[in-house]
Amino acid sequence: MDKSSNRFLALDVFRGMTICFMIIVNTPGSGAAPFAPLEHAAWFGFTPTDLVFPSFLFAVGNAMSFAMKKFAGQSNSTVVWKIVKRAALIFLFGYLMSWFPFFLHDINGWHFQLTPISHTRILGVLQRIAICYMIASLLIHFIKSTTAIVIISVLLLFGYWFILLIFGDHAQPYGMLTNAGTYLDKFLIGDDHLYHGEGVAFDPEGFLSNLPAIVNVICGYFAGRYIQEKGKRYETIAKLMLWGALFIFIALCWNMAFPISKKLWSSSFTLLTVGIDLILISTLVYIIEIRQYNKANWTAFFTTVGKNPLPVYLFSELFVVCLWMIQITPQDNIYGWINKVLFQVIAPGAIGSLLFAIFYMLICWTFGKILDKNKIYLRL
Repeated sequence: MDKSSNRFLALDVFRGMTICFMIIVNTPGSGAAPFAPLEHAAWFGFTPTDLVFPSFLFAVGNAMSFAMKKFAGQSNSTVVWKIVKRAALIFLFGYLMSWFPFFLHDINGWHFQLTPISHTRILGVLQRIAICYMIASLLIHFIKSTTAIVIISVLLLFGYWFILLIFGDHAQPYGMLTNAGTYLDKFLIGDDHLYHGEGVAFDPEGFLSNLPAIVNVICGYFAGRYIQEKGKRYETIAKLMLWGALFIFIALCWNMAFPISKKLWSSSFTLLTVGIDLILISTLVYIIEIRQYNKANWTAFFTTVGKNPLPVYLFSELFVVCLWMIQITPQDNIYGWINKVLFQVIAPGAIGSLLFAIFYMLICWTFGKILDKNKIYLRL
């Protein structure tokens, strides 16, 4: 790929890998606990699974480094409208996905009732992407100085830390229910609109923790812009790797005061994930763009998903809900039944769980392949 090309194969592969891994960790087979690396850290700590979401935010920033060029010469009102409209649509998709299937049902009596909006989750993965994309895009568009953006990023990281220390519980400022972010979420939208997957009203994609997550997007933007400006050369990837190593080092040092936590989205977590992503994207640029190790066209598998991440992600989340709704027996839905009679028979335990997750990912990949073959791309 030449320097002037608008295509960025490594980015599509990076994004595709992220989505494929996200599907695998989000849909493990039932009947057995998955392997530990395929689960999020309980609170503090870090697993490979914790890297998935921040990597997607990083990829959003990479894509912005190309998309922002299209705004050149357009009026500020036009640019703001395009950014806000895109963010609003992504947020809406995320909210509708949380509300899906929109009704409660009793299998035995076939009685359907509309799911009350008063108990739907407002925030979530796509909602965070929308918010972080919008704020990062507006900052980069209106503030032309790179130095100013760097200063703002530092303020976001330290500001989030200070807010947790000042407004959270002084004995446990980083606790799940005692941090300032949880207090703010409950005050703004109440318990019924929060995530309850932890058994309590706590949202890992809460309002306050968007502050450090914005930095993931900003760093992805600067990494993409740097590669475009400097070209895909050894010096370029060497510097990106050095920055990545520096961020990881700072994160590990900061971890001693502000622990690494995905669910809290601590500032040290942001730096750690940005550092790893810089190393990963540099490695992909080296393998794909510089060395051109693609004779077997292995990248096509990931670009199938990477070119269409939003519809593939939506399909993966909505289709699994449909599987949960279809009852095979009074005790089992089709999701659990497939695992019980097939994957847990073939390979009992964590291996069977992983095999189902890969199988489901391939179903979603097939959906992406159909879209790609028919040149259907959802770009908001």
